Amino acid sequence: MKFVTRLLGSLWGVYALAVFIICALLSLIIVTIVPGIGARRWLTTQVVRALFLFTAIPVDVCGLDKLPPGHSVVVANHASYIDGLLLKGFLPARYSFVIKGEMRNIPIVHFLLRRSGSRFVERFTTAGSARDARQIVKAARGGQSLAFFPEGTFVVEPGVGQFRPGAFVAATRGGMPVVAAAISGTRDMLPAGRVLPRPGRLRIDIVAVTAPDDETFKDHRLLAEHARQQILGALDEPDLLQE
Repeated sequence: MKFVTRLLGSLWGVYALAVFIICALLSLIIVTIVPGIGARRWLTTQVVRALFLFTAIPVDVCGLDKLPPGHSVVVANHASYIDGLLLKGFLPARYSFVIKGEMRNIPIVHFLLRRSGSRFVERFTTAGSARDARQIVKAARGGQSLAFFPEGTFVVEPGVGQFRPGAFVAATRGGMPVVAAAISGTRDMLPAGRVLPRPGRLRIDIVAVTAPDDETFKDHRLLAEHARQQILGALDEPDLLQE
């Protein structure tokens, strides 16, 4: 019985990977030929939603009504490569994702992400990091909605780690609300080091919105920790900074 369960799970994983590849190719065509960043964002969002639909992955989204009607900065915990797809598919299309700069080294991926409105942050060189940070702050000041994974990367070990300051500096200087989102289920579905996803249920909880006039906005470090604690409170995972 266990063998049959594992076999069915593996077959589903192969199918899900094939659907992902088809959706990625379709997205690549869209961002290549469709004019206008707004149209490209909307269409790629629909493609990502189709990915979850055709793989029969159930996704619960709670609290979308808490999102500010205008522009904001969304921050979420990071546990898997699926996290970006999940937020892309179920947040409003206006959000631009801020992604680690290493993705610039993968030409096709970089092209797809850039053409769909993503921004990149260099993590390992001071000059590059400062340049990218200035561009992100400029985007925030211009009223562009942004989505970050402030942990920067993910690991096999469950838990929420340190939040990098970029998202919170951008929100503070741009005077934009910070939206804390908790993602559940993606670590079990596709943990670090695994190629084929497992079947499972995913969830996004919009747990808190911190307004620009909140006292925590006076210090971006306090704002980061405030958002981190809000996310931790919605997850059944440990605080990696307390271990």
